Amino acid sequence: MKVTRRWLLGGLAAAPLAATPRRARAEETVDLALLMLVDASASIDRERLDFQLRGHAAAFRHPAVPQAIAAGRSGRIAVMLAQFAGPGTLTGLVPWTALATAADCAAFADGIDRAPGIAMGGSTALGSAVADGVRVLDRVPFVAAARKIDLVSNGFSNAGLDPRSAGAHAAAAGVTVNALAILDEYPWLEGYFAEQVIAGPGAFVHAAESPASFSEAFLRKLVTEIA
Repeated sequence: MKVTRRWLLGGLAAAPLAATPRRARAEETVDLALLMLVDASASIDRERLDFQLRGHAAAFRHPAVPQAIAAGRSGRIAVMLAQFAGPGTLTGLVPWTALATAADCAAFADGIDRAPGIAMGGSTALGSAVADGVRVLDRVPFVAAARKIDLVSNGFSNAGLDPRSAGAHAAAAGVTVNALAILDEYPWLEGYFAEQVIAGPGAFVHAAESPASFSEAFLRKLVTEIA
């Protein structure tokens, strides 16, 4: 299957998106630069990847998100969506986009719906995803008051950089790492994320008990991150 609108870390290039909200401007100040990472490793089949993407899109269409954005100092944030599997696989799905209004958020959700998410297979490299995410945030084309990584996975790290080391690196760079644990395979994953993955000021982990509860859990997490 040919994949379009796709780029890998190290060769990062903006992907054209129709009806995209206001695009990145270097001089623009935002309250938050949020990099959202979804798991696409071997534990995630096409159905599991799809409910992650649909859950992200649904959250940005919910009125609570633009309300939370409007409450910030500048009233706008910057967001980007990417997927990951093993070491060195971080792949952009929707590029950095500034959001201020409900229309901006809805257009970003439309971009998620068009994103060519591919179940990548292979290992789950949580630490490598975080470290690569810090490098992406170092090149964010906005002046951001806060920088955060939002990592979603249903598995533990089994390859690449140790998650604790990656978290320490992120915290030292001023990046907060939050997580959403999908508990469809490992009921203890929330505790693992709390101990091994999250890092930085105010870091937290939420859990989705099943695919059916994912959208609500992600919305709650997203609003908390923005607030």
